[in-house]
Amino acid sequence: MTAFHAGERALQARVGVQAQMAQIGPRVMRDHMPDQHREFFGLLPFVVVGSLDGLGQPWASVLAGAPGFMQSPDPTHLHIRAQPLPHDPLQHTLHEGAAIGLLGMQPHTRRRNRMNGTVHLQDGGLRVEVGQSFGNCPKYIQAREPAWTDAAPAAQVVHQGPGLNDVARELIRAADTFFIATAHPQAAAAHEPRHGLDVSHRGGAPGFVKVEGDRLTVPDFVGNQFFNTLGNIAVHPLAGLLFVDFERGERLYLAARASVVWDGPELAAFAGAQRLLRLDVTQVVHVQGGLPLRWGPAERSPHLAGTGYWPSR
Repeated sequence: MTAFHAGERALQARVGVQAQMAQIGPRVMRDHMPDQHREFFGLLPFVVVGSLDGLGQPWASVLAGAPGFMQSPDPTHLHIRAQPLPHDPLQHTLHEGAAIGLLGMQPHTRRRNRMNGTVHLQDGGLRVEVGQSFGNCPKYIQAREPAWTDAAPAAQVVHQGPGLNDVARELIRAADTFFIATAHPQAAAAHEPRHGLDVSHRGGAPGFVKVEGDRLTVPDFVGNQFFNTLGNIAVHPLAGLLFVDFERGERLYLAARASVVWDGPELAAFAGAQRLLRLDVTQVVHVQGGLPLRWGPAERSPHLAGTGYWPSR
């Protein structure tokens, strides 16, 4: 059986790589974690999580703990000893049997691994049963080292509503990184691994996300050609975004309607962009404090050399 669903295959066909991906997919999209992935998750102080709410809206979240808070007892399971952060959507979306997407990332080494699967709740955290597990290329990751701390400031919601305010817009404009969760429309059924949740990373030079009112526009650079994110959007045009202010430890959770721009002057004007991702924000939760991580200085990805920028607003 193909490793990719119809939305992913449609985009692969559009750019002329479907035959190639049909050969590559079964080799790299595993139903278990190889040993190096199992060991890798155990080194991390955080993991990015994709989940679904009751209306089918994906959300991107983060779980954190001292390294070792994630452990894999066998190739098909990952135990995570952590609770959702204050005001994180995971407080409402985690339940027994829920679909989940995970992104394990070590920014300072630019390693990342992805997985989707099914949640089983247990005391002190959750157990994830693997649906699909695969590695990912290191492109566009800004190298900054995270460290866990047990002294995070108290969390408080500073803005919540259907749209962005000026503070949130400035946080987004300054960002060089965000995370995006998407889902197949049958993800909640959790019967078919390729019809699951996905959560991924997007990176660029600060300002790579254009903000116009409640609309975000992001260049989509050349990647692994799997089209996990855009393939989900093709069949279920909703996305959840997480922006982290790495200096102040703030979290900005967004729900959005998503679409892909394939041509036009706006795309042509941004060097290096293969497509544009359009995100119309529908819900916002901006949280100060509560994130038990500290971050070192950033080193820009060398793959960003020669990429474009948005004209000054």
